[in-house]
Amino acid sequence: MTPPVIGQDLWTAVDRYVSGLLSPHDPALDAALKASAAAGLPEIQVSTNLGKLLHLLARIRGARAILEIGTLGGYSTIWMARALPKDGRLITLEFDPKHAEVARANIARAGLQGIVDLRLGRALDTLPALAREGAGPFDLIFIDADKPSIPDYFTWSLKLSRRGSLIIVDNVVREGAVIEADSTDESVRGVRRFLEMMSAEPRVSATAIQTVGTKGYDGLSIALVTADPE
Repeated sequence: MTPPVIGQDLWTAVDRYVSGLLSPHDPALDAALKASAAAGLPEIQVSTNLGKLLHLLARIRGARAILEIGTLGGYSTIWMARALPKDGRLITLEFDPKHAEVARANIARAGLQGIVDLRLGRALDTLPALAREGAGPFDLIFIDADKPSIPDYFTWSLKLSRRGSLIIVDNVVREGAVIEADSTDESVRGVRRFLEMMSAEPRVSATAIQTVGTKGYDGLSIALVTADPE
C-alpha cells in the first residue's frame, strides 16, 4: 500500500472521516454554514471537529456562562450554546453588522435565541461595558477575533473570569509564522504578544497545540485560570 502524501488533501480527508463518524450532519449547523456562505461571509469559522471540541470542553467544565469574542455567522456559537443548561447564557460579541445579522438568524433557527445574547460593536468597547454591568464571571471564554487585539482580549478575559475558567484562543500558530520574531504581520505580532503575556501570567496554567485539518495548519491555546481576578 502506498503511504498517503501528507498535506492539505490528507488533513481534509481525515477531518471529514472523523467528523462523519463523531459529528454527523446536523440541520441547524449545516444551515448556518450554508446561510453564511450565501451571505458572502468569509469561510473562517471553526471546523466541525473544533466546534465539537468547544462543545465538549464546555460540558466538561460544566459551564453555565460563556463569552465568545468574534461571532462571525454563529457556527461556533451554536456548538457552545448547546452545551449549556436551560438556564445558561452565552454572550457573543461581533463588530460587523452584516455578520451579526446572519448570526442572529442562524442562532434563532437553531432555537437558541433565548440563551444567546449577541452584542454588536467593537469588542474593546463592549468588554468594559460587560464588566460594568457585572456580566461575569464566565466559565469559558472563546476568543476568535482580530489577532492584533488578542492581548487586550486576554486582559479583559482575565477580568471577566474566575478560578477554574477556561480561556481558549484560536489561530495562534499562523501556519508556523508564530515563531518568526521579526515578523511584520500584525496578526503574528499580536499572537506573539499574547503568548508572551500568557507565559508571564501567574494566574493561569496554559498550553498551545498545533492543529491540521480542513482549515489548514494552525493551532489553539487553552488557559486554565488558577486564581480569582485581582
